[in-house]
Order: sequence, then C-alpha cells, then structure tokens
Amino acid sequence: MAKGYSLADQLFNAEKVAYLGELVSEAAPGFDAPGFSRDVMARLHDLELKARINWIAECLDLALPGPFDALAAVIAAALPAPCDPALRDDDFGDFIFAPLGELVVRRGMETPDRALDVLEEVTQRFSMEYAIRPFLNAHEDLVLDRLGKWCDHEHYHVRRLVSEGTRPRLPWGIAIAMDPDRALPLLDRLYDDDTRFVTRSVANHLNDLSKLMPGTVMQRLACWDQAGRQAVDELGWMRKHALRTLVKQGEPKALAMLGYLADAPVRLTDLSLTGVPVAMGDQMRFAVTLEADEESPVLVDYVLYFHRGDDGPPRRKVMKLGQAVVRLDRPLRLEKHYRMPRGASTVKVLPGPHRIEIQVNGRVLGGADFDVLD
Repeated sequence: MAKGYSLADQLFNAEKVAYLGELVSEAAPGFDAPGFSRDVMARLHDLELKARINWIAECLDLALPGPFDALAAVIAAALPAPCDPALRDDDFGDFIFAPLGELVVRRGMETPDRALDVLEEVTQRFSMEYAIRPFLNAHEDLVLDRLGKWCDHEHYHVRRLVSEGTRPRLPWGIAIAMDPDRALPLLDRLYDDDTRFVTRSVANHLNDLSKLMPGTVMQRLACWDQAGRQAVDELGWMRKHALRTLVKQGEPKALAMLGYLADAPVRLTDLSLTGVPVAMGDQMRFAVTLEADEESPVLVDYVLYFHRGDDGPPRRKVMKLGQAVVRLDRPLRLEKHYRMPRGASTVKVLPGPHRIEIQVNGRVLGGADFDVLD
C-alpha cells in the first residue's frame, strides 16, 4: 500500500461530493450544489470514513428540508442507473451513495414503508445493509415482510440486502434485537441464488449464526444439501465459508461435514522451530511432518498462544497451515514462517513465553514453547 494512502480520501473527496451535489441539483431545482460542496469540504478531511458518511448526510439533511415524501422523490430522481444486473460478484457500487442511507434513517423512521421503497432503490447503487438495521429494530414485522418480497427481486443487490442486512453480527453494523432464527426462512429462499454476491452473504450470515447457534447452522446446511437446489460446487464453497469459525474451534461435526475426520489416524512426527527465540519484528520459521496409518484428508492449523504480561491466560489465535491428503507411504511436510508484529493494532505481542500447537482436523497433536524477545 502506498505511503499516505487513505481509503476515506479515495471514497469521499471533493470530486465525489461534487458528483453527488450535481445529481441532487438535477432532481431538486434550487438546490445549491456549490454551497453543499463547500459545506461538506469544510470538515470532510478532518473526519474518518464513517464520520464522513454521517457528515455528508447531515449537510444534505440541512440542504433538503421538508417532509420525507418530498425527500424520497428527490433521492429517487437523483439516482443514476443501477449497478450492472448482469454481473455476479464484486460490484459494491459507489460509496458516495452511502450517506443517502443515513439520510433515510434520519428522516424516514416514521414512514417506514416509504423509507423501505427508497432503500430498495438506493441499494441497487450502493449496499444499504447498515441503513436497514434501525428500521428492523423499530419495525421488525413490517421489515421482515418486505424482505420476504425482496427475496425474489430481479436485482441481486436487493436480494443480497435481505441476507446482509439481517446478519446477527454484521461488522460495523448496529446490533439488531430480532431473534436470529427469524431470518432463517429468508436464507432458505436465498441459498440457491445464482450470484456469488448473494451466496457469499448467506454463508457469512451462517458463520455469524454459528457463534450463537452452531447446531442450527449445521442442520440447515445438511437440509440444503439434501434439497439439491444449489449446484454442488457452489454449496460446497458456501459450506466451507459458513463453517470457518466452527472449524477453527475444532468442532468435530463441522469438520466432518467438510470431509475431515477428528479421529483420522494421523500423527505428528516432527515439529521443528528455527529463528527462536524470536525478536519482535522478526520471523519464526517452523516445519511440520505428519504421517498416517491410512490415506487421510487433513485440515492443518497452527495455534499461537501470545503472552499477555499479566496473570491472565494467553491469547489464542488459530491460523491455517494447509489442507492435503496424508498417504500411508508418503509423509506430509508443511513449512511456514510467522513474523512477530511490532506495534500492530490487531495483534499485540509482548516479550515473554509463547507457544505454538499443531491442530489437525480440530485435534491438537503436539506443540512447542518458545520465547519472544523485545
């Protein structure tokens, strides 16, 4: 990534703000597009990404007074053509339309039916999963009824919104009070979608749900498999994606659904570490040898236990090492290096005793201790 790169500046900048202002001015005669741009840019570069969305929405709110129905008409008229409906994935749309969702939340909560009409249109230009969640909290039954209709929508961005907007643990999204199993009938209608953009959302939704209701997730996947409505390869991809948290936890039933047996006759015959003790910022290298009494598919993880510097238990992080088949007459050798981060915001490493363990099909087969130096 280039030095000085800013995602916020790439997504929300003077050019993008001017573009939004021009669209609105074409739909609302009298709207002061240059004044809107000046107001937004006066503070924009002092704000982080989410705050920029809120600030642009606030400026629009002040510049477009009046009843929500009039605002809804302006938004609808201002929108450009939808995202290409012929695409199947990786087309999130233009982030500059995210403030429109925030504006709908600010002004449309008392007229939810009309607000949902607007979100249906806007999400075809940029996903509205964050904007729909306040409406779901305030008008649960009404929103669920609308989501049921959207399951059959012609545009895949709207169908994706059904799954993504109801995710139990949507990253950066507000919590929703709805019982998470109320969304399951919606997923039953979406899992056989022919677009990866939708099926990825369904799989992510199930992964969220696996942290709350693991048995329900595995049962649902089994039912979908038996129904035969989705292509075998696509459902296999969804299954792997949906079970990723349970696999990291070593859940035997989840591993078995992916073809990995917890009691596979596999043993760890060597675990060698080089570059230890390792200084923060440097690399530790390790190699693993597995042998088996019969041909066995294996999913191999390595588990690092990070010293906390207090009396609490070490922090545990599971990472993938590889997946392969161990054959009777051919030991499997896997090698990896791990750089101990210095000053990282996601993984805080302190000097002291650490440990690595090798987990095969959810079962720890061995490990080794090592030290990290300052």
